[in-house]
Amino acid sequence: MNPDIIFEEESPTQQSVVDYKKNQKQRKALAYLYAEGTCTLAYLTKMLHSSVPSVTNLVEELIDNQWVTAIGTATGSNGRRPVLFGLDRKHHYAAVLDVSTHDTKILFMDAQRRVIFRGDYDLRLNDNPAFLTSLVQHFTTALNDSGLTIDNLIAVGISMPGLIDSRRGQNMTYKNLNQTDESLTKWFSQKIGKPVYLINDTKATVLGESRFGGARGKKQVLAINIDWGVGLGIIVNGEVFQGASGFAGELGHIQVDPEGELCYCGKIGCLNTVTSASALVRRVQRDILAGQVSKLAAFRDRVDQIDIDELISAAHQGDSYAIDILHETGFQLGKGLAIAISLFNPEIIIVDGVLIRAAAFILSTIEQAISKYCLSDFRNDMTIELTKLNGTAKWLGTHAYVMEDVFATY
Repeated sequence: MNPDIIFEEESPTQQSVVDYKKNQKQRKALAYLYAEGTCTLAYLTKMLHSSVPSVTNLVEELIDNQWVTAIGTATGSNGRRPVLFGLDRKHHYAAVLDVSTHDTKILFMDAQRRVIFRGDYDLRLNDNPAFLTSLVQHFTTALNDSGLTIDNLIAVGISMPGLIDSRRGQNMTYKNLNQTDESLTKWFSQKIGKPVYLINDTKATVLGESRFGGARGKKQVLAINIDWGVGLGIIVNGEVFQGASGFAGELGHIQVDPEGELCYCGKIGCLNTVTSASALVRRVQRDILAGQVSKLAAFRDRVDQIDIDELISAAHQGDSYAIDILHETGFQLGKGLAIAISLFNPEIIIVDGVLIRAAAFILSTIEQAISKYCLSDFRNDMTIELTKLNGTAKWLGTHAYVMEDVFATY
């Protein structure tokens, strides 16, 4: 069997029906092992609606192709314990490039989602063609430092903020990234010689929560990512909701103050202008310069050193000004979420991002605003939870975005 046969997308008219059906079962088995971790032959037989000899042969071929390996025996079984199979951790790695406006992280992960290398780089997303050249250079450096080679990789997943058109491989917010008329993904792929996937950072976050976090098993999910902007990831019927062009979920650009500040998008009074980390920092800096009484006044002569960590730290130290700022932020976020709740009727809302460290000050006011602006019936079957993935949701979601496409059943 060709080692790459599981990636072939030939229809039954191009290959025998037997081979085609086997191909589909291989993909389904791999997707299940990716999601669940381990499985016995007996369960795979049941899941694939096939015979034991057929599934045995299928698994043996996947072992030969270094996709699957035996990893132990099941517990709690009478008599002879069945063998557990899982994805092979020693082959088929994927790269995850976590690009943001404040830095870039490059990770290499095995088929079981374990990080085998992580590099943090002072490379900030900038809207110019030089950024992608720098990103390729940093990727090459990270690959060399990881001890892997390009042949060890099956694909690269890139997550970044902005309006991401995944179908065309374009970031429509950062229009000047592309050095040619080619898509970002095609250009990057040609440089490294591997398939490249592009996903919005908040959509990656909600996908990670849906597959491996607090929203696992839920069909209707919202994940709010409070970072230097405010993004909303949406799961509908178990899948990421993209919208017509892939732009769904830009909660940060709903208007909350018609007389407010100019947002970088060109509109007035967007939610981003009052609740994003960058907006909070700008507001605090202005207030301190204007004479606001606060522990943060110690920074008055060096106000540019005030950042979101200093604000949150002051709140934890009992500073009333910092607490009031965060309370108000939570309430405004809750107002925005109330709109999304009314539209999507979620089972669960996951809160993630840099403001997660301020949860003690924002979560209660988020819930107060939702109670005030939502019909009470929407709250009956809905919970609001902080992420349990400790900052890894975006990476896991980007990895899943790549692997699920690789394993997709055609």
